[in-house]
Amino acid sequence: MKMYDRHVVCLDKAPDDFEAALNSLLLKAIKAYESRGPQLRHGIALDRHVTVILSQNDGPRPLCGIYFNLHSPYQKQSLPKTVKPLTEQLGNQRAEG
Repeated sequence: MKMYDRHVVCLDKAPDDFEAALNSLLLKAIKAYESRGPQLRHGIALDRHVTVILSQNDGPRPLCGIYFNLHSPYQKQSLPKTVKPLTEQLGNQRAEG
C-alpha cells in the first residue's frame, strides 16, 4: 500500500476501503490459485478498480501481479438491458447501429 500511495492518482474508494478491497482480492486470488484445475496456471480476482493475478512459476512460489483497471470518459458505454440496438436490412446483410 505504501508503494502505491504515491502513484495512484484517483480511485473511487477511500484509502481504508481500498486496502480492505485489495486484501479481499488477494485472498480470493490465492483461493482461486490453490483450487485451480490441473491445466490452469492462474488465480484471478477482480473488481471495478483492481485486478489481482497469481501466475504459476517455475519456482515454488507464484508470481503476483496487481493491475489498476483504467477508465476513460471516452469508453463506449453499454446499452441498458431494456434497450435493444437498432437494426436495419441492407441487401442481404444486416447492419446494427
